[in-house]
Amino acid sequence: MAKIKPNNFLDTVDSVFNDAKKQGILHLYAEGDRFTGRHIRIGDKDLFHFGTTGYLGLEQDPRLKKAAVDAINRYGTQFPLSKTYISHPLYKTLEDKVTEMYSSPVIITKNSTLGHIGVIPSAVDDQDAIILDHQVHWSVQSAAKLLKSRSIPIDMIRHNNLEMLEDRIRKLSSKHKKIWYMADGVYSMFGDVSPVMELMELCNKYPQLHLYFDDVHGMSWIGKNGTGYVLDILKELPEQVLLFGTLSKTFGASGSLLTCSNRKMYAKIKNFGGPLTFSAQLEPASVAAAIASADIHLTPEIYSLQADLMERVKYFNMLLSESGLPLVEQNNSPVFYIGTGMPVTGYNFVNRMMKEGYFVNLGLFPAVPVKNTGVRITISRHNQKEEIKGLVEAMQYHYPRALEATNTTDKTVRSAFKLAVIEKGKIDTKTKIALNVQYANSIFKIPKNEWDALLGKYGIFDWEGLRFLEAVFSKNKKKEENWKFHYYIVRDLLDKPILATFFTYSLWKDDMLAVESVSQKVEEMRKQHPYHMTSHVLGMGSLFTEGKHLYLDTSHPLWHEALLQLLDELEKLDRKFNAKMLVFRDFIKDEKLNEFFHNHGFITVSMPDSSKISNLNWKDNTTYISNLSKRSRSHFRKDIEPYIERFKVVVTDKILPNQHNNFYDLMENVRQNNLGLNTFPFPKKIFKIMSDHTGWEFIILSLKAAFAKDGRELVVGVMFCYKNIDNAYVPAFIGMDYEYAKVHQVYRQLLYQTIKRAGETGFEKIPFGMTSAFEKRKLGAMTISQIAYVQSKDNFNLELVGMLGNSS
Repeated sequence: MAKIKPNNFLDTVDSVFNDAKKQGILHLYAEGDRFTGRHIRIGDKDLFHFGTTGYLGLEQDPRLKKAAVDAINRYGTQFPLSKTYISHPLYKTLEDKVTEMYSSPVIITKNSTLGHIGVIPSAVDDQDAIILDHQVHWSVQSAAKLLKSRSIPIDMIRHNNLEMLEDRIRKLSSKHKKIWYMADGVYSMFGDVSPVMELMELCNKYPQLHLYFDDVHGMSWIGKNGTGYVLDILKELPEQVLLFGTLSKTFGASGSLLTCSNRKMYAKIKNFGGPLTFSAQLEPASVAAAIASADIHLTPEIYSLQADLMERVKYFNMLLSESGLPLVEQNNSPVFYIGTGMPVTGYNFVNRMMKEGYFVNLGLFPAVPVKNTGVRITISRHNQKEEIKGLVEAMQYHYPRALEATNTTDKTVRSAFKLAVIEKGKIDTKTKIALNVQYANSIFKIPKNEWDALLGKYGIFDWEGLRFLEAVFSKNKKKEENWKFHYYIVRDLLDKPILATFFTYSLWKDDMLAVESVSQKVEEMRKQHPYHMTSHVLGMGSLFTEGKHLYLDTSHPLWHEALLQLLDELEKLDRKFNAKMLVFRDFIKDEKLNEFFHNHGFITVSMPDSSKISNLNWKDNTTYISNLSKRSRSHFRKDIEPYIERFKVVVTDKILPNQHNNFYDLMENVRQNNLGLNTFPFPKKIFKIMSDHTGWEFIILSLKAAFAKDGRELVVGVMFCYKNIDNAYVPAFIGMDYEYAKVHQVYRQLLYQTIKRAGETGFEKIPFGMTSAFEKRKLGAMTISQIAYVQSKDNFNLELVGMLGNSS
């Protein structure tokens, strides 16, 4: 029944990147007629370059340049033949030299992305399984997901979590020939590394375990012959390890490589590796430059270059340790990450650094969680000590000012990255316009008339509706049935309300808005582990309510400050509860709000369409039908009118005790059959509280005896309706017997009877809520596209749900 439009990950990324482009952070163009590596020219200004991945500076080495030019003059700009048939003359030389570097055979690939697409499907058999590190490079994840079409299971663990990895290995080991764990050697954002030796210990403990490392960011600047971080730890390449390196980035040329000591597997991959077979081979210039770089890697000169770089890295580390800046990961890699928390702070900080004369990169979603935005700095041999010192001094000056300008604090940033809070140099004061905030943890603490004037007209969250919800979702045995309510009203100094809303802290299913096929898989897992993939969420409104949960007077000059004040209050609440996500929901897209939420660490998520009738103006059944569109009238006469006489319709404001179990089962039928909006069941006491509350009434649909299978009248559907103070009739939830639902058009009858009841009792508005918008539209409802803004502390559960959604 519920047709949920899936969230488009690319749309979310597109909106984040568009914001960054507007801020002058992404999709820039370098200028000038030459490039040295030390400077980069942007906007007619030469900036010191702290964003390169050419850590050793070999891309500017005269020997590599000369080799590339000579190769073009001798062989042309490309060698347009498949490498499967014939390689151009320089290829064998390169392969021999790189093989000598690694002491294992190598396969040269066009680039790492194509390389992974070629290697992973060849190396992984149908009897195998894959476990991905949450932060393994996108190119590895993308290639691995191709194997879902072969029904190869793919799981994911939290970053570098060996306990979680071992648990997954144990679960997979009885069913699979090999278990592949895929990770980076050095991770490209934070510069942290894989626990290589601990992983090898797991390989010894579990012989099925094989390791697949993408070490392109560990290449050249460390290790014997510059063969990278992983091999520097391992010394020799074991047969159960596949290792990816690069001929670009620090190596200074172009292309990537796989090395593998297992000769049988090596031959299998080389014989037919997808893009390795069908893609164009490297250009002669790239191969020649790589040969020149390999010559350097095979001489003691590589160690001098490594030492030269490491001197700069240690110097930068020393300056940062004295700076008070929030360095997320401290190690000896040339990659550094200074946290800014919110994107808006990152935009401000990066722009300040560029004006000061320093180019640095911004780490953004999806590479990092939105709330973990930060400045990614790379150190290379191009950087001199004086500009490294100048960079740190500029960051020390501009970081606190970027915090202040964007209404955040050092403490907030450090909390987002789970860093220790330091007192020295900390700025926790904010320049804010004074606003008054009223907070309450129960609707009983807020005057009824005031609340209803602000938010009472939108659904089941007028004052009386919230009194009902607080009674239902408290003092229950199950944790998912206990919600904490938090109410906020923000006023100006003249006591005029600018903003009002409420949030609930409750347990959500991570797959709540996933496609039904994903929820079906997760529900199978929950049969053994009921709380698998669930998270506590601080969400606007509640999982029982739908509609405009935020009163915001955007005509007030301080509405922006009021929203900031609300975020501050929610941050305090979050520190107490440590929710996994913060959710603002049920919005119609607005550019100003969109920019605000994106800047403050939220991503946009599409919600199921909502439906409503805004002006019913009921006179009689005939008039109602005549006001429908021609197609809707046809639908009514075909799918609704012929079935009306099959049912006995009773409207009551009481549910008898002997009806409770039956009605609960009917409601559970609908919930379990509509996993596109996957939530926990409600407490069974809900019907008694509904029955005792003056705002509720119930439309009970009984199939007449003549149409029932056993010849007895049978309740086959119930609509649970709330009468809002603002003349809105709210069909909140529905229950149905699916044995009869399709044959007798029970759902459509309940929709029609709801409209009829609302009209006959003088209600003008029917907020139908989410899901099944097509069915409601056929009965005269208007469809409304809605979005939510989500701020997650990490991307793991979101990406795990997305990975399940890509299953075959």
